[in-house]
Amino acid sequence: MARAVPIEGTESSRAPAISRSRSQRITNVVKDQVIPRIILVLMCLVFLTPFYWMLVVALKSNAELSLSPPTLWPHDPQWGNFADSTRVFPFWQFLRNTATITFFTVLGAAISNPIVAYGFSRIDWPGRDKVFALVLATVFIPFPVLIIALFDIFAELGWINTILPLVVPMFFGSAFWIFLMRQFFMQIPRELSDAARLDGASELRILFQIILPQSYAAVSVVCIFAALHAWNDYLGPLLFLQDPSEYTLAIGLSFFQSQSTYDIQYNLLMAASALVILPVVVLFLFFQRTFVEGISLGSIK
Repeated sequence: MARAVPIEGTESSRAPAISRSRSQRITNVVKDQVIPRIILVLMCLVFLTPFYWMLVVALKSNAELSLSPPTLWPHDPQWGNFADSTRVFPFWQFLRNTATITFFTVLGAAISNPIVAYGFSRIDWPGRDKVFALVLATVFIPFPVLIIALFDIFAELGWINTILPLVVPMFFGSAFWIFLMRQFFMQIPRELSDAARLDGASELRILFQIILPQSYAAVSVVCIFAALHAWNDYLGPLLFLQDPSEYTLAIGLSFFQSQSTYDIQYNLLMAASALVILPVVVLFLFFQRTFVEGISLGSIK
């Protein structure tokens, strides 16, 4: 009986193949995971640079601000600049005005946009898609084009120098937010709505008891967008609020330029700016997971 003879070189030929496979895996990991992460970190650092410089300038003293070249970190941090910046202009009064406008803006957005989006996504009626296209087309109309017409309308209503021009339109929906919620609602199976109708449920009951409980992420994103819009809005309050006691924080920052024509206290200006954006940063940190989930329009669970 013939005896099998091992083929010479088999083991030695496997070693280079294993080495090439391992090298290929390492190359793929570096190309697909390491390099993209390095690029993202560098991009994040670039975007964070203005915030870093704002904080650095806010903590500098007046003497250190005049140094050339500027220091990259304050030698003697002046934490009292944040308290001093609130005394240059009526910070707390403007904060109260901004918070009031933001609250009613979020309330109006949370009530109106889901109702309108539900009508465009879950109810079949003649001309629905054409009306939705018309509503969506308003996104491309720049706000400066409407300024004169809106001012005339609100002046006839006697709303100038009140928060009504900034708040009431939010109770009628916004085209982009309607589009965002409509796309989310369309991902919910229609069988749920049909089954509820067969049981005798009204459209509002279907919306509030079936659709909205599954759309918290989308509603949260709309509320976050509405809050950011109201908090950072500058042109709207500048147009419709004429009494300084009704001003918002965005307008209040201009007080630093009006205090002195030749010597603007940039450290106090940056400190006040940091206080203004602080609520926005905290809001995003608390709701970042919900924000990402809603903006990506993920499927329901």
